[in-house]
Amino acid sequence: MSQVKQVGLLAAGCQPWNKDVCAASGDRFAYCATLAIYVYQLDHRYNEFKLRAIMSEHKKTITAISWCPHNPEVFASASADNLLIIWNVAEQKAVARLDNTKGIPASISWCWNTGDSVAFVSHRGPLYVWAISGPDSGVTVHKEAHSFLSDICLFRWHPIKKGKVVFGHTDGSLSVFQPGSKNQKHVLRPESLEGTDEEDPVTALEWDPLSTDYLLVANMHNGIRLLDSESLSCVTTFSLPSAAASVQCLAWVPTAPGMFITGDSQVGVLRVWNVSRATPLDNFKLKKTGFHALHVLNSPPAKKAVSSISPSKNHYTSSTSEAVPPPTLSQNQAFSLPPGHAVCCFMDGGVGLYDMGAKKWDFLRDLGHVETIFDCKFKPDDPNLLATASFDGTIKVWDINTLTAVYTSPGNEGVVYSLSWAPGDLNCIAGATSRNGAFIWDVKKGKMITRFSEHGKNGIFCIAWSHKDSKRIATCSGDGFCIIRTIDGKVLHKYKHPAAVFGCDWSQNNKDMIATGCEDKNVRVYYLATSSDQPLKVFTGHTAKVFHVRWSPLREGILCSGSDDGTVRIWDYTQDTCINVLSGHTAPVRGLMWNSEVPYLLTSGSWDYTIRVWDTRDGTCLDTVYDHGADVYGLTCHPSRPFTMASCSRDSTVRLWSLTPLIAPLLVNILTDHSWDDIIGNTDRAMVPGAPPLLCGKVSRDIKQELDKLSSDVRMKKLRWFSECFSPPGGSHNLWDLVAVINGQDDSLLPQNYGQGIMHMKHLVRFKTSEAQELTIVKMSKFGGGIGAPSKEERLKAAAEIHLRLGQIQRYCELMVELGEWEKALSVAPGVSMKYWKKLMQRRADQLMQEGNDDVIPYCIATGDVKKLVNFFTSRGQLKEALLVAQGALEGNIHGPQISSINHSTAPDNDNIETYTGLLHGVCKELAEWYFQDGRAVLAACCHLAVDNTELAMASLIRGNELELAVCVGTVLGESAGQATHYVLELLARKYMTTTTCFPFVGNRYYYTSHLQFLCLKQHLHIYISTALITNTSLFCNQICCYYADQLVDNSHSGCTQTQYKI
Repeated sequence: MSQVKQVGLLAAGCQPWNKDVCAASGDRFAYCATLAIYVYQLDHRYNEFKLRAIMSEHKKTITAISWCPHNPEVFASASADNLLIIWNVAEQKAVARLDNTKGIPASISWCWNTGDSVAFVSHRGPLYVWAISGPDSGVTVHKEAHSFLSDICLFRWHPIKKGKVVFGHTDGSLSVFQPGSKNQKHVLRPESLEGTDEEDPVTALEWDPLSTDYLLVANMHNGIRLLDSESLSCVTTFSLPSAAASVQCLAWVPTAPGMFITGDSQVGVLRVWNVSRATPLDNFKLKKTGFHALHVLNSPPAKKAVSSISPSKNHYTSSTSEAVPPPTLSQNQAFSLPPGHAVCCFMDGGVGLYDMGAKKWDFLRDLGHVETIFDCKFKPDDPNLLATASFDGTIKVWDINTLTAVYTSPGNEGVVYSLSWAPGDLNCIAGATSRNGAFIWDVKKGKMITRFSEHGKNGIFCIAWSHKDSKRIATCSGDGFCIIRTIDGKVLHKYKHPAAVFGCDWSQNNKDMIATGCEDKNVRVYYLATSSDQPLKVFTGHTAKVFHVRWSPLREGILCSGSDDGTVRIWDYTQDTCINVLSGHTAPVRGLMWNSEVPYLLTSGSWDYTIRVWDTRDGTCLDTVYDHGADVYGLTCHPSRPFTMASCSRDSTVRLWSLTPLIAPLLVNILTDHSWDDIIGNTDRAMVPGAPPLLCGKVSRDIKQELDKLSSDVRMKKLRWFSECFSPPGGSHNLWDLVAVINGQDDSLLPQNYGQGIMHMKHLVRFKTSEAQELTIVKMSKFGGGIGAPSKEERLKAAAEIHLRLGQIQRYCELMVELGEWEKALSVAPGVSMKYWKKLMQRRADQLMQEGNDDVIPYCIATGDVKKLVNFFTSRGQLKEALLVAQGALEGNIHGPQISSINHSTAPDNDNIETYTGLLHGVCKELAEWYFQDGRAVLAACCHLAVDNTELAMASLIRGNELELAVCVGTVLGESAGQATHYVLELLARKYMTTTTCFPFVGNRYYYTSHLQFLCLKQHLHIYISTALITNTSLFCNQICCYYADQLVDNSHSGCTQTQYKI
């Protein structure tokens, strides 16, 4: 198993160039990036969609996917390398392959009449049918579906009528084939195209699920038509609101017969239609960019009852037939809002699940790259931001704490091969493109501010902004030049190479020195302080082109190069020699990254899909990572967390990694309070072969300087600062803020962004109140009107008015409720009694809760029904909202109506305090478990610390294998986490069973560990510790831990040298 641990994933977006790249089945949906298929599944416990699997065996662009209608665990995919794969989602692997599809499949579909056959077609046909298993397994050609006169855009089998299939063509026509009937080729073109050679491609095509003959067709320019495939006639032509609008995709809504939705191609407008009307019922603008694909889930994922319209018993009639009435609507449901969830894919790669009834996103994965990502770089002055450059022509900037895109460049740049952040706080990125030269993009302003065109139309493969001299930018290109210029465009040097130049890198120790990698297999070093255009050094040795070069940030004169020969070479500029060759990759090397703290650690990425971490002292490969599904191009080191690394790949993903397990001895030395000489040193000591790792970089030196200034809490600060240095982003800072709060730190010392994370419960209401006040001041509310009140029953309304005038208020209220006029009923209900009003409020809340309507919230708040509201939020997976309500109630902000005027106190009584405290702790546990199941154990611990539950916080860190962090936190928390800390110390000692170590702990108690001791104790105590972990029974776990610790102290064996390190 790899020691390097993946700690974050930025998923790719949906590709915009092939049609059938989105599919759904039950509570799952899938979409295609260029080389991988992303499968999301509903987590029923938390009512949210989570990434279930990434399928990535295709080597070329995926062209189509199709979910098996008979087996929700199986789907098929096709790609441009003539490959068709059958996948099993549960097993997350390919179960069948067809290696030669005799052409690139443009569209694929499971045959509805059989469970194990997939049909596929290239642009000109014919239609092939692949029987995956059985006696007739193999590929056959459809008897009639061939010899087409126009390219095929897509095809669809009929879901009911066996063997019936329709093809849509680029000329706008359709071809229909069905057993026992005359085949129809190239029919039903839009009327405006008849008699012309103009083309109007079919963009979408779907059979009416309740008809044998009716078919919805969308053409790029001629809109939407409902066609009768039997009579070859147009039943309805639908009208778009604007001549400029065009439809890219469409889908029927299974829960509302006769209804369908469409997505516009230019702007992200979702339109809702009914076949009985020629104009849309409603329009929602969801995004600025156009739609690419749509699919409606057959099973709405929400945990609520959704009234669906039962189809007619006659399944062979159309949904436009008089036998099927239009949908029956409740008083609170508009005709234009069918219950349903649409999987929406957009041209910019965005993917989301939209709740059409509630008009909100249930899931949105926005702005993902859709093609190869060639480069990635952390922002120097704000390492929470990571920039990526892609083949899709954009640079995107990501917040690595939330794993979301926060900025994207304007695009249309061709291929963006490389990027470089401006030094300091300039908030600019330099980018290098395949055909548009280089540019400087102002990230905050969102616009290009400078362009460089010295290389002409030649591709620029690398761009590097000097961080020693912020006015200089270097570019290298296929024209054989490395050009050094100022940021205002003045050329300072043009270094001519005998072939294309692929990489360049500024020395981090000498501002006038730059290295290049060339197609002629050589590495060159240039010195800018001279007027010569010749290199100072030329390093030879690679047997194929050199791509990237990187100077060591810690060792002056040392640089590395990666080559197409599959090796990485280490060069010593001062000795004019290659001092090591790192062999292991089986394909060209692309990504290179030196570690900024441990001078011998080097990481490389390759076209063999792997990342390798090397000890450059002896050339040993310390670890190999196989997680990427394609070529690895870019590697970058986090500036303030030097053991956190990001990588990017042709699989369109960015992944975050922790290298901390590779430097375990350093962690032990810090935890056991070794001397500084065992933690921080110079590069000469660190480079001694076989020597334990030492920190030699700026981050560790800065920590030591700050610690030297302290007169108290040195041990606590040391643990915190080094813990954050070694931990990946994503919660460790939040965790230490909560530890500080629990230890009594003054609130004024909390960081500015404290309120954006998980807060201690004593701060939650105050911070949220402040946030609400800011929103009130800064942003005016813009609530629009509804879409029309439901029709009233005049007779009942008249009767209600009479009852009101007679003073029969309760009867009036009941009639208003029957009419759906709840607001009127509730406004006069106190005239009967406060008890009746509360009962009526609770009835309304129950109704809204059954509908899953957010309007239930004020009703529960007004009646003080905290438990019901907390359960409502929890059942919907809105755990943070549940937490806020529970804390608000505990602080006395939520209480029921005061029936009597005697007691004016708003503070909750003791019984309520106990109830609300239980609710609060229950929600915190649920939220913690959500974070833990999502792979974020540190944030799970934060949830427990927020309610002072140190025991469960420590348990979360232990369960998440964050043992070193748990020791640091437990030590700082002191006796409140004492037992758990004893336990995790023993687990850590088990982890490092190579040498005898003594771990210190509060109370002058010392714990010795050695390989021999563990061998003696493992047999007796392993089963008890495992049981304690599984049951998570704190008392039992604590008893075992104490017994285990005492056994270690009492069982000192001869030959075990013990050394004490005092806190």
